[in-house]
Amino acid sequence: MLEKNYLTPKQIVSELDKYIIGQKDAKKNVAIALRNRWRRMHVASDMQKEIVPNNILMIGATGVGKTEIARRLAKIADAPFTKVEASKFTEVGYVGRDVESMVRDLVEQSVNLVRQSKKEQVRERAEEAVESVILDALIPPIRQKPTSPGFSSENGDAEKMTDAELNEKTRERFREKIRSGEIDERKIEISVQASANPGVGMVGGGMDEVSMMNLQDMLSNVLPKKTKKRKVTIGEAKKLLLEEESAKLIDMDEVKDEAISKAENTGIIFIDEIDKIAGGSKKGGGGPDVSREGVQRDLLPIVEGSAVNTKYGVINTDHILFVAAGAFHVAKPSDLIPELQGRFPIRVELDNLTKDDFYRILKEPKNALTKQYEALLGSEEVSLDFNDEALHELAELAFKINEEVENIGARRLHTVMSHLLNDILFDIPDEISANAKIVITKDLVRERLSDLVQDKDLSEFIL
Repeated sequence: MLEKNYLTPKQIVSELDKYIIGQKDAKKNVAIALRNRWRRMHVASDMQKEIVPNNILMIGATGVGKTEIARRLAKIADAPFTKVEASKFTEVGYVGRDVESMVRDLVEQSVNLVRQSKKEQVRERAEEAVESVILDALIPPIRQKPTSPGFSSENGDAEKMTDAELNEKTRERFREKIRSGEIDERKIEISVQASANPGVGMVGGGMDEVSMMNLQDMLSNVLPKKTKKRKVTIGEAKKLLLEEESAKLIDMDEVKDEAISKAENTGIIFIDEIDKIAGGSKKGGGGPDVSREGVQRDLLPIVEGSAVNTKYGVINTDHILFVAAGAFHVAKPSDLIPELQGRFPIRVELDNLTKDDFYRILKEPKNALTKQYEALLGSEEVSLDFNDEALHELAELAFKINEEVENIGARRLHTVMSHLLNDILFDIPDEISANAKIVITKDLVRERLSDLVQDKDLSEFIL
C-alpha cells in the first residue's frame, strides 16, 4: 500500500479515476498541485517559506465533477479540507458569514483529523481503562486486607486463597467476557460526563465570532465537569467510555499545535460558486454588485496570505491551497477583480458530459449509482442486476433530458435512477421477498421512462 503523502502525480490521477470519469486536464492540474505540497515540505533551504501554492480556478457547468475532484483530492492527501459557497458570504458590515470563517472551519477539520489520529495511537490503553471501569461496575474490587488470616487449622504453612485474590480471579474471567463481547447485552450503571453547554448570551455590545468561541471555550474549561448516572448495556458503555478515556490520554495542547501546522501546510479550501460574487456588469454602480465586490476584497487577503484568529490559535494562510469553482454562465472569470484573478493562476475548463461519459459514470466508478442501489437491495437479500443495454439506455435518456430541460450534469442520473427504481424499492420486502432477483433491461427502462421523454413531460426531472 502506497503512503498517501508520497503519491506521484500519475498515481494521484489514477486514484481520482476510480471515482471521477473524464476531466483529464483538471485531474492533472490538481495532482501537480498536491505533489507540490509534498515537494515544498521537503525543500531543505529557506526557499521553503517562499514557495506558495498555485491556486486553481475550475470552470465548468454544474454536475461535471468540480466538487468531487476537490473532495477526493483531500481524501487522497489525508489533508484538512473544507468546502464553502462564496454566495453565502457577505461583506463586512452586512448580515451573513464573514470570509474568515472558512479558515476557522478548516482548522476545526484539522483538529478533528489530528485528534482522531491520536485516539488511534492510544486506543489500546483507552480500551484497557474502559474494561476496568466496566469491571468496577460489575464486580467492585476488594482493596482492603482480609479480616481472617486464612491459614489451615491443621498445618500453618498452607495458605488459602484470600477474598481479594478470589475477587481478582473473577474480575479477570469477566474481563475476557467483556473483550469477547459475550456479555455486551447486560446492563450496568456508569457515570458519564454531561454535555457542557455554557449557553453564553451577549450583554451590551455585540461580540464577534472568535471572541464568542473563545469565551465559550474558556467557560467550558473553568466550569466544573458535571457527571450523570446512566444505565446502559455493556456494548453501549464501551462506546461512551472509550471517548472519555481516550480524551484523558490525549494532550490537547499538542493536538492544537499539530492541527494548526497541518492546516497551514496541507489544508485545502474549496470555494464553490465563485462566479456568484463576480460582477456581471460594469454599469449601475450600486445594488448587489457593491456587496459582491466587497466579498471579493474581503477574500483577497485570505487567499494572498494573512493571519487569522481561531479558537485554537493564529493560523497563517500563506500556504493553504485554494481551489475555486464556478459555472460562469452569466459572469466571466474576467469579471472578478483583477487582484483576485491573479491569485488563481491555474485555470482549468472542465468538459461537458457526453452520452458515453454518462454510461461510464453508471458503470465504472467505485461508488457508481448502480453499485449503490445493488448494495441497498442487497441489505434485504434481493439481487439487482443491470444489463449493459439498460445502462446505455439510461445514459442516453439522462443526456437527452439535460439537453431539453436544463443541464445539471451527472446529477441528472440520480433523478432518472430514482424514477426507475422507486416502485421496486417500495415493493420490497412486502411484495418482493428475500432471495428475489431483479434484472433491469433496456425494455424495462423504456417502459418506465421513455414515455415521459416522448411526451415532453419532464417536470419531475427538474431539481
